[in-house]
Amino acid sequence: MSATSGSRYLQRLAQQRNVWLDGEVVRDLARHPAFAGTVRSVAALLDLQDDPVRGSELTFTTETGAKANLAFLVPRERDDIFRRGRSFRVWSDATFGVMSRVAGFYRAQLTGWHIRSNLIRQEEPHFPDKIARYYADLRDRDLLLTAAGHDPQIDRTKLASELGDLYTALRVVKETEEGIVVRGAKMIATGGPYMDEIMVSPHSPKTAEEKHYAVMFAIPASHPGVHLICREPFASERTEDHPLSSRYDEMDAVLVFDDALIPWDRVFIGNNPEAIWKIRSDRFVSAISLHENVARLASKLEFVAAVGVELAASIGIARFSHVQDKLAELFLQLETVEALLKSAEHRCALHPDCVWEPELPPLVTAKNLGNRYYPRAIEILQLLSGAGMLQVPSTLAELHGPLGSRLRNIYRGADRDAEERVKLLKTAWDLAGSRLGARHELYERFYAGDPARTYAAQYAEYDKQALLDRVARHIG
Repeated sequence: MSATSGSRYLQRLAQQRNVWLDGEVVRDLARHPAFAGTVRSVAALLDLQDDPVRGSELTFTTETGAKANLAFLVPRERDDIFRRGRSFRVWSDATFGVMSRVAGFYRAQLTGWHIRSNLIRQEEPHFPDKIARYYADLRDRDLLLTAAGHDPQIDRTKLASELGDLYTALRVVKETEEGIVVRGAKMIATGGPYMDEIMVSPHSPKTAEEKHYAVMFAIPASHPGVHLICREPFASERTEDHPLSSRYDEMDAVLVFDDALIPWDRVFIGNNPEAIWKIRSDRFVSAISLHENVARLASKLEFVAAVGVELAASIGIARFSHVQDKLAELFLQLETVEALLKSAEHRCALHPDCVWEPELPPLVTAKNLGNRYYPRAIEILQLLSGAGMLQVPSTLAELHGPLGSRLRNIYRGADRDAEERVKLLKTAWDLAGSRLGARHELYERFYAGDPARTYAAQYAEYDKQALLDRVARHIG
């Protein structure tokens, strides 16, 4: 019997990588308490691709005969847009939208770069062939991909080249026959310790003065000379008491490159800020990758709404109008994002490169709304619960301890027994009040960049002339 997708992932994860936590290198991620729960979740997620029913919703057969995740599907037919959308939703629902970078965003982005690679062929003649080989390798080997692109936050009034220390932000030190040597740091590789591959490129435009900082390349997470510096873990081994933290602490890491040699076949663009930004800001690439992003957002908002409904029902407050107002706001968020997602899919169009493209404006709108929706959704959960989340016993096991009969009477709800209600409250706390919950609120605000800039970008890129022309026709 052949190995499952999850077991193959665990074999790859056993390759030594420099994952630093608490000042030490973690030798075995699958057994370390800070990582083991999430490792199991990632493996189980990958195993869905082998499921007799769900597998067909998540995979397709490539021209090489490999079974690949649908995030890698080039949408040659209109229905491919809907296939990709259904796949993104199934994948995200499996982790309630909480596992963001294990999802298909960067796989979809890589697919977009592959499709649009000729856009920069003139500036970077080797880019199309290199990105095509890399895309096919990740696709056929079912590798997981994340990215790191932000420079360290030191002095945001200055360019990377103005910080004095030339090697604080990642830059090219020298070129050799084998490849480029890079030194410095990039942040923030969400999910980095769990990934197979990490794409490195600037997430904002670089100037001509910063050309040595303008490089796009990919590395295995185990690449020599690369260190992944982890934040404090939020994971817990107590699954019943921390149902989300114990399974879905995706971990964020800063990459530190210690004169790491990047082979030429993995250097896609070097010292060319214009070419990097041209491919990174391409509308098709944005549309095909944001498609996954918005599907995950819908899944996450649906989960929050479900928890909100259960919180209200558990203490009998759903009949109050002010509670219905709050619950309706959660439904409004979900239905708005769902409608924008469906609009982008149903209004897809044939791109000049003979591929189908989901409509970008609805996806950008949904992404930007998510920056505001999610923090408000978490606030609503807090308002619905009141002090309820703070009243639960430290562990679910106490309900069956010496004071069990008394506690089961105290913690019961209006419509459920004490064990069900305590499980609900612990889930709500993990989502809205725990360290993991606080991290997710911050993540949803800033994962796509500064919201002020993303809103300004939507204004700048919006087709305002069509609006003005319409007004002009009516007022003469």
